Amino acid sequence: MSEKIIEFENVTFAYETEEEDAPVQFPALTDVSLTINKGEFVAVLGHNGSGKSTLAKLCNAILEPTKGKVTVKGIVPDTEEKADEVRRIVGMVFQNPDNQIVATIVEDDVAFGPENLGIEPAQIRKRVDDALKSVNMYEFRHREPHKLSGGQKQRVAIAGVIAMQTECIVLDEPTAMLDPKGREEVMQTVKRLNKEMGITVVLVTHFMDEAVQADRVVVVDGGRIVMNGKPREIFSNVEKLRSFGLDVPQSTELCHVLGIKEGVLDVDECVDEIARLAGGAL
Repeated sequence: MSEKIIEFENVTFAYETEEEDAPVQFPALTDVSLTINKGEFVAVLGHNGSGKSTLAKLCNAILEPTKGKVTVKGIVPDTEEKADEVRRIVGMVFQNPDNQIVATIVEDDVAFGPENLGIEPAQIRKRVDDALKSVNMYEFRHREPHKLSGGQKQRVAIAGVIAMQTECIVLDEPTAMLDPKGREEVMQTVKRLNKEMGITVVLVTHFMDEAVQADRVVVVDGGRIVMNGKPREIFSNVEKLRSFGLDVPQSTELCHVLGIKEGVLDVDECVDEIARLAGGAL
């Protein structure tokens, strides 16, 4: 049986605003139940305003549910002390790495989290070195972060989370502000951390080609989970995804339009399928 690391039980979250001197609640998530298992790589998809970023922030106690319960390894973060425990288990990486980088030297930035945890200096040194090596940024340890590319900055932000030895990393659209090269750097890092180090990954994204690389895809629409399954299963439902305002990978789209196969996930699969059909016709 898979070990649960994050569990949502009938979770509702509403943002509150003041209108005409009276508070008004706007639900961002409604009655959401979801389990993330240890070692999984889960992609969360949804159009702007769907509630996917709210879901991400509930995973590490940045937000508290209005109703329902979020449990992280058996801990319900209903006090500040328990919320701190949760954040030691689940780290968060945001869209803009500049918002997470706090030091003027790369290795000092990565050391910031462990220092706040009161870790011994010798252990911090080891954690920083190991974390930077794990994201292929060790050679940049003495650089100034503002001189790095967007992809490199994001990898430093990920290293900062790794140095705190979190078991799970939640990434909220980490590649949204990056160019294609930076996106590829970050995705390679995320996949390596998941497959080689066993770190649980929750990736909030609007890039379909990133979502197909996950073990599981969760689609959020109108604050509710509307699809939840393996990438091939999810992307076989092209019209259903479109009804939620989402695209599909180009290879999936091409095969769908040609009517040759549903659930093709990438260029190689698309080429293989077209070649198979062409060969069969000869």
